[in-house]
Amino acid sequence: MAFVETFAGMRSGDMGMLPVLVGLVILAVIFQALNGNFLTPGNLVNLMVQGAVYMLLAMGMVFVLLIGEVDLSIGFIGGVAGVIVATLIYGDAGNPWYTGIACGLLAGTAIGIFHGLIITIVRLPSFVVTLAGLLAWNGVMLIILGNGGTVPIQDPVIVSLANGVMPSTIGWIIAACLIVLFAADNLIADRNRRRNGNAVRAPLMTYVRIGLVAALAIAIVGLCSVNRGNFAPVTGVPWIVLILLFFVITWTVLLNRTAFGTYIYAIGGNAEAARRAGIAVGRARVLVFGISGLMGAVAGIIYASRLRSVSTNLDGGTLVLYSIAAAVIGGTSLFGGRGKAVHAILGGLVIAMIDNGMGLLGLSAATRYVVTGIVLLIAVSVDALARRGGANAGLS
Repeated sequence: MAFVETFAGMRSGDMGMLPVLVGLVILAVIFQALNGNFLTPGNLVNLMVQGAVYMLLAMGMVFVLLIGEVDLSIGFIGGVAGVIVATLIYGDAGNPWYTGIACGLLAGTAIGIFHGLIITIVRLPSFVVTLAGLLAWNGVMLIILGNGGTVPIQDPVIVSLANGVMPSTIGWIIAACLIVLFAADNLIADRNRRRNGNAVRAPLMTYVRIGLVAALAIAIVGLCSVNRGNFAPVTGVPWIVLILLFFVITWTVLLNRTAFGTYIYAIGGNAEAARRAGIAVGRARVLVFGISGLMGAVAGIIYASRLRSVSTNLDGGTLVLYSIAAAVIGGTSLFGGRGKAVHAILGGLVIAMIDNGMGLLGLSAATRYVVTGIVLLIAVSVDALARRGGANAGLS
């Protein structure tokens, strides 16, 4: 029964996360075969930290792609947020870390909402508006920092966001709570569907989902609990993993359990039909770009935390391209209407694996770009072919 449901979903054009999961396994096997250090605990934990910025940016991009739009400014929105945080807490300003982070997040959200208002009110294409934003916010960064300027970040709290680790005990407690909550949520949801007479997936699939999440949580915490320090003992789950977990759960609940999430999918499927159904398409579009701006700001702060500084060397153009690539490679459709927050995690992990694995092999940045581009092309092709196959299945 479970296999029949899965096959039916694939025939309808919904490949789910199968392609990217297969891709992750293939990449891991290839890089481990070429370099025996790829699957070591230290490198695998480093992968999560390396890919965090791409994953956070891709979460914002998932929302934008779901409604059939694009946000080319998200990388430099993150840059502006990082600059704001760094300048507010540094030197004579000396504001508390939470003031800097709050201002950075508010600025990123406000910029996203501003873009959304222009797109909605003036009715300009999102490509044009956010391309203008990419150029303008890059300029704002340069104005604040000055040519070649760099602002160091020394606050221990902000530095620990991307570089610190939590005690292993806390990691195990969080993993246990996550497994219990996920199991309870799935079992209660299935029970409520049965009571309401709605379609329910096979019980086996529910237990498999719970088992996979439990195994993944245990594997991640167990992996992070292994000493991976070269000169001093280093154990524990990086704080950035908790940050990623918080956002992926938050956005998953928003998309799957709220009316707003239903509106987003409806707009991505057919904006005109959604408008005729009474959905405030313009308001939803503005809020989506606000979420994109917020995630850009979060990613920018994490990026600054990891480098312990903000400088004019930030390449927001590359970051935005990688965020789009991560979202699409993870399984979000470029055509709108299909995508999940977890796709950002999977796609960001693919990008990080390519970058990390080729770095271990000593390959150039040019080669990494070529391979990433090929992987993106394959992902888009799979999406297009799946949609075409779903359309043909619907006609037959």
